[in-house]
Amino acid sequence: MEIQGLDYNTQREMLLMPEYGREIQKMVDHAVTLPSKEERLLCAKTIVKMMETKVPQMRENADYQQMLWDHLYLMSHKALDIDWPYDVSGAEKIHSKPEPMALPKGEISLRHYGRLVMELLNKLKTMEPGQERDELMRYTANQMKRDLVLWGHGSIDDEKVADDMARLTDGVIQLDLSNFAFERFVSTEEYKQSKKKKK
Repeated sequence: MEIQGLDYNTQREMLLMPEYGREIQKMVDHAVTLPSKEERLLCAKTIVKMMETKVPQMRENADYQQMLWDHLYLMSHKALDIDWPYDVSGAEKIHSKPEPMALPKGEISLRHYGRLVMELLNKLKTMEPGQERDELMRYTANQMKRDLVLWGHGSIDDEKVADDMARLTDGVIQLDLSNFAFERFVSTEEYKQSKKKKK
């Protein structure tokens, strides 16, 4: 729907740097049209001061002046012909997007445990029996139970963790539940119930 006489931002040209607002963009567009280099430079310096007031948190960066001039260069669509006080040749890096990250390779048989738990279980398979393996086994078992609680799989009993640990280590690690004490975990439901009781 178009209403005559009304001017909406959605109908206007998209701003390259919206954090500075449309008024600053108009100033930049005006600076490009000025006849002499001296006038354009004077205008550019004033605009940079105004830009600094629009985004004051930028002053926390050591090179914030460089960034402001880079932004001005980009906002002018690289058309502002002045003697730049800073090197603006690297300004376009601001809008460059990083390369997408490659997904990790390999399959995780039980996704709720995650890659790190699977790595811990693989390490446990190769370790010699002793205090170090027992400590890593305790840590891994507690993490597995924590993961089951967080994912809300319903069956978060100790036997499930012991069974998964034995299966995923090809029977090398057998958790003796008669001698092993898990840390106390509070499930989401228990947490909600305790909050209701306090009210």
